[in-house]
Amino acid sequence: MFRKILIANRGEIACRVIKTAKEMGIGTVAVYSDADADAMHVQMADEAVHIGPSPAAQSYLLGDKIIEACKATGAEAVHPGYGFLSENADFCEALSAEGMEFIGPPTNAIKAMGDKIESKKFAIDAGVSTVPGHMGVIGDADEAVRIAREIGFPVMIKASAGGGGKGMRIAWNEAETKEGFQLARSEAKSSFGDDRCFIEKYVVGPRHIEIQVLADKHGNAIYLNERECSIQRRNQKVIEEAPSSFLDPDTRKAMGEQAVALAKAVGYHSAGTVEFIVDKDKNFYFLEMNTRLQVEHPVTELITGVDLVEQMIRIANGEILSLKQEDVTINGWAIESRIYAEDPLRNFLPSIGRLVHYEPPMEGTASGLTIRNDTGVEAGSEITMFYDPMIAKLCTHGPTREAAIDHMSRALDAFIVDGIEHNVAFLTTLMEHPKWRSGDITTGFIAEEFPEGFLGGALDEKDELALACVATSIELVLRDRLHRFKDTRKLENIPMHEHWVAAFSKETRYPLRFCGGEPTTPIDMELALPDGHIVAVLSDWAPGWKLWCGEVGGREMIVQVRTGLNSLILTYKGVRQEIKVMRPHVADMEAILPKRIPPDTSNLLLCPMPGLVVSIAVNEGQVVQAGEALATVEAMKMENVLRAERDLVVEKILVKPGDSLSVDAVIMEFERHDEEAA
Repeated sequence: MFRKILIANRGEIACRVIKTAKEMGIGTVAVYSDADADAMHVQMADEAVHIGPSPAAQSYLLGDKIIEACKATGAEAVHPGYGFLSENADFCEALSAEGMEFIGPPTNAIKAMGDKIESKKFAIDAGVSTVPGHMGVIGDADEAVRIAREIGFPVMIKASAGGGGKGMRIAWNEAETKEGFQLARSEAKSSFGDDRCFIEKYVVGPRHIEIQVLADKHGNAIYLNERECSIQRRNQKVIEEAPSSFLDPDTRKAMGEQAVALAKAVGYHSAGTVEFIVDKDKNFYFLEMNTRLQVEHPVTELITGVDLVEQMIRIANGEILSLKQEDVTINGWAIESRIYAEDPLRNFLPSIGRLVHYEPPMEGTASGLTIRNDTGVEAGSEITMFYDPMIAKLCTHGPTREAAIDHMSRALDAFIVDGIEHNVAFLTTLMEHPKWRSGDITTGFIAEEFPEGFLGGALDEKDELALACVATSIELVLRDRLHRFKDTRKLENIPMHEHWVAAFSKETRYPLRFCGGEPTTPIDMELALPDGHIVAVLSDWAPGWKLWCGEVGGREMIVQVRTGLNSLILTYKGVRQEIKVMRPHVADMEAILPKRIPPDTSNLLLCPMPGLVVSIAVNEGQVVQAGEALATVEAMKMENVLRAERDLVVEKILVKPGDSLSVDAVIMEFERHDEEAA
């Protein structure tokens, strides 16, 4: 067995590999850029080597720097994780030339399957069903339009060396094809150093289902069932599950056997994933093969009990696969939610900054339910603009799909992240969505169910009333504590006012009556609802705690607690709600106070996220129409086109390509029409 391995990656996947390597008694070496000097993976590893500046192109993508680090530390093998150099055949060959082992597939398999154009050609030659498309390299946007017309709209434009949803665009007409090709090509160049793109027919309403394979160097190969990854946004997976609720045993077996046959045909060894799109009739088509460990591999581990990282290391060491196909079973159901540093309320734009508070739910298994959190950050870590915005991968496992989803919903409620914007509220809303719970999903789920974007979740009246009770219990405890501090000579209980109002807004108010118990910690009080019904409110919450865990009328609740200006900000089921708990006469006065009107920014183009200006598409004085491109901003390796929301005239451009912008920085100003000025 290897004595020491180097992990050529960062973030959660580097931490994940280090954990298994340590359990196997293998020494670990981390590499890091300037931005990652204090990162968790650096702290976890036995040794760490600095490899360059923050941009990935100057650090994590430099194979020669990785090899130098191996030589300096005596590492015998390299685990590439996913992304960066994980599917780079040249790097694999360079390692081999130095007598170092690549913990992954052989070079020929990477070349055949890692390149999406070549993999499609190889799959066709091997008799694997594929989606119709043009597999040749496309020279320019005009050629892309011609090919798209021949295939028939809609089409999918893909970067040949792409992955992770980058360098991909769906086009429904010629104009979108031209723009999408240019954007995909640009993203591919900046993310992978390879701007080749191809086009294939886009299958409307498909499911994305992939098969996990394991193969050793002795010709043995098995499949470890499937993962469903249909919940996607902009071709980026958001939620994954294993197994799929859609597949029957016969379809699962057919897909698995085809995946194994493809792996054997290409001489594959290590862990790999064969991705398929599956239509409503359960016809499946080869999409691509990822010759690396997938981001979503934990859900497979949870239902099979197989440590895929351990298997990869053992296979790279030349060991014979210890598992046979009949050993692979499906135990329960697993769900994974990808937690990203992005703002769902601003069209999921990236968010950067420091994690002021980071407290994931407690990991472990209890009562047949499991929580697992794969992460590479901690409180105080910084999310930068240089890398993928993933914060963590939260996984739950239960005996059934419903149990796993319910457990995920509770775990998300308990996941505390402060300092940056994040998508936890959106994920919680997805967990509660009836179509997701029924399993009636396709890759278009998010676009179809949230056509106007994510506008925030909503609570029904029953949820609101329960939250009003939680807010009131917190307010009474805080007031009791404040009264005691004001006069420490009063040792006896101070009578608490009886009548209260929990105001969600001027229109939504719940009158509640304190009618029993003590307003102290632990909370054990009774509140009368507007209809007179009395409920018990129980919790061990204490002032300063960010989680209120307890019961309202026998109903279990996990609520996140923040304080606002004379208010409480509570988050429940992904809904962030500001609540003011007041005495009735104060509530009456508060209701008539005027609201502050936000400033008018309708004549400004504001930068919606921290990023780099890639291009300006207009000139001063130019008349533009609604929907026309104004500028392109790159953030976290994704290019975002900013468009005109209405017809307007550009008055002044305040930035230029190459400028780094903060959130809400003014990019350009527009002329005001007379009616607007009036």
